[in-house]
Amino acid sequence: MIVGCPRETKNHEYRVGLTPAGVAQIVGAGGTAIVETHAGARVGFADADYRAAGARIAATPAEVYGAAELIVKVKELQPPEFALTHPGQILFGYHHFAPAPELLQSMLDAGVSCLAYETVSDAAGGLPLLAPMSCIAGRLAPQVGAWALQMANGGSGVLLGGVPAPTPVPPARVVVIGAGNVGANATQIAVGMGAAVTLFDRGTEKIAVLDAHYRGRIATAVAEPQALARAIADADLVIGAVLIRGESAPHLIDRALLRRMRPGSVLVDVAIDQGGIAETSRPTSHTAPLFVEEGVVHYCVPNMPSAVARTATLALTLATLPFVLTLARDGLEAACAADAGLAAGLQVHRGAVTHAGLAAASGRPFAPVAWD
Repeated sequence: MIVGCPRETKNHEYRVGLTPAGVAQIVGAGGTAIVETHAGARVGFADADYRAAGARIAATPAEVYGAAELIVKVKELQPPEFALTHPGQILFGYHHFAPAPELLQSMLDAGVSCLAYETVSDAAGGLPLLAPMSCIAGRLAPQVGAWALQMANGGSGVLLGGVPAPTPVPPARVVVIGAGNVGANATQIAVGMGAAVTLFDRGTEKIAVLDAHYRGRIATAVAEPQALARAIADADLVIGAVLIRGESAPHLIDRALLRRMRPGSVLVDVAIDQGGIAETSRPTSHTAPLFVEEGVVHYCVPNMPSAVARTATLALTLATLPFVLTLARDGLEAACAADAGLAAGLQVHRGAVTHAGLAAASGRPFAPVAWD
């Protein structure tokens, strides 16, 4: 199979879908790799590195999309890329269709097969291709929250760790909503920075594990509406870490609740990829990451891990490459038939929505995959 890796075009997106080491494995297995020029330049992978690994370097994205049967990338296609695809092509990357109806319709019209990193699963029910980026986004969230709290950024001027004796000032109150991969990592970093952390989740299993781990250094609670609202109203920093597979994130924070927060408090909405957890959340970018609504500073960058793009690329491609090799060797049908976890990533196929969660979120009919 011909595997193509285009250069990412989303704002400040520097990650790349394949490393030279990954290309070498594709070529070594008998495949062909086409990489767009400068695709990996910002994370330290020059065109010469890809050539040495056996790739063909393409001058334009049209060359990559036109030749490749399998496109391996990071972020969802941007509007200028919509017309570059062709029927029967496999697009393997983060798609986040639920909050993006125009993107979804374009992929349905194009007749492509979209395998979404964010819903590929493993035997234990985990999300192996989302996990590394969730880990990074979670670890970044307290860091960018601390930055947003600074006065120059519109924040309230609260230091996350407070000040110790002999002139003690209490640490910032951080509320983390969601105890999955993002929430667990955000909690770890926030605790390490000295914040007073309260962790919410809709169930008890995950928070019980984290509560036992931290042994009283964090507060935990089930996310029932009244308790959650009280904690948010008193918080200096709220981190939205909620994920419902393939679906839009639930709106847990309305304008009325935001008005109860102290002016200059911060919301870092990691769930913005799936629409965000607040009524006021809207996607921002690394160029202009912040905005203020109802006196609260919002950070809603959908591609947070690109801030540390080299680390993120290395982590992501370690997870994705085995699936890429399988797809390139066996093709879509055989690969999905042999691996139900990979099949769980197939969200769009031949003009139909083939993921139940996405169908529910987008209001479209669900069409189970029917192979020829």
